[in-house]
Order: sequence, then C-alpha cells, then structure tokens
Amino acid sequence: MTTPFYVAPEQLMKDRADYARKGIARGRSLVALSYDNGILIVAENRSNTLRKVSEIYDRIAFGGVGKYNEFDQLRIAGVRHADLKGYAYSREDVDAQSLANQYAQILGQTFTHEMKPMEVEILVAEIGEGPEHDQMFHIRYDGTVDDETAHVVLGGEAEAISERVAAAYEPGLSLEAALNAAVNALAGPEGTLRAPDLEVAVLARGNGRRSFSRIEGDELAALLG
Repeated sequence: MTTPFYVAPEQLMKDRADYARKGIARGRSLVALSYDNGILIVAENRSNTLRKVSEIYDRIAFGGVGKYNEFDQLRIAGVRHADLKGYAYSREDVDAQSLANQYAQILGQTFTHEMKPMEVEILVAEIGEGPEHDQMFHIRYDGTVDDETAHVVLGGEAEAISERVAAAYEPGLSLEAALNAAVNALAGPEGTLRAPDLEVAVLARGNGRRSFSRIEGDELAALLG
C-alpha cells in the first residue's frame, strides 16, 4: 500500500488563497461608496449584458468581481434566499447582514473543503432610513466578512484604488462628486474611463420601495461631464 501524498494544512490553505487572489486580481475593480442620498456602486465593465452589479431585494444590491459564472451563481442564490425569507416572514425581515452571513458560509465552506476555491469577492449593500443606517459588507473568497461604512473596493488593484478613493472621499458627497471620485480612482492618475467603460448603479432613498436603479446613457454621460 502506497503512502498518501502529504501536504501541510498551512501550505494547502496558502496555496488556495494565492490561487483565489490571482484569479480575482485579473478582473477589473468595483467601487462602492456612500453619498448624500444613498450608496453608489461603480464597476469597470465594458459588457452590456454581463452585469457585475444587480438588485437582490427592495433595499439591497449585490456586486461581484472575479470569475463571472461563480459570482453570478452566488447572486442567484442570494435572490432566492431573500425571496423565500420575505415570503415566509415579511419584506422588512430581509436584510444585508443575513445575506452576507449566508454568502460567508458558502464561500468559507468551499474554500475549506473543495479542491478549488471560488475566485470571487462580493459586495452586499443595503440602504437605511438615513446615512447612519447604510450598510456595506465585503465578503472575500475565504468567507471573511468586512463591515464597511464609507467606501469599499473589490478586485483588481484594490489597495491602490482604495487609497485614491480614501483621498477623495468625504461624508455627504453629492451623486456627481461621488461618481467622479469613484471613476478617477478606478482610472488612476494616467488613465481615462468613459461612460461606455462603466457600469453604474445606486441604492437611493428617493426611489420608493425598490431603491435600486441603474445610471446609463445620457444621464451617466452628463454626470461624468
């Protein structure tokens, strides 16, 4: 009987983490930040059909970076979870924190027990009655959850982009100022991003029960101009 090949658990976890990080870093980044009337989500995305940002429920949005088919599976699972909970209890019982916990369990279980981890990072954002009640949860490939309040960057060159966002951000930004801060951070000091290069959505307190809406076309070009 041959001796099974042995890999130290620490090395196995490190290899999985490196694999996931490399896959996520190859993708383009996403920025979410709080502005005076809600939460703005901006992703560098040249596709008109493969969406990185979507609505999950009335006040909740989803953002994903990394491998598209993997984070889209998570998006669908989140929609089903929210629909079932809203139907069984009430719409007000569906919240971003419970969704973030569900995603963390799925990603953590996959990272620990499956051969290949998911090459994704995801965002779950929810607006409240006022800015102080807004929530943004950043869930990483290994199930780690970060609770953010002002801004968060996922994927790509996240560290450098996050520094640029932090330098430009201040509480109470208008939608136009927040959008330009996010786009300038994504583009970098020597780059340029135009409206067709971007996917932009907001969770806004003035949009009624379903707070999610996309900003596209002439409206986006005017805000960028």
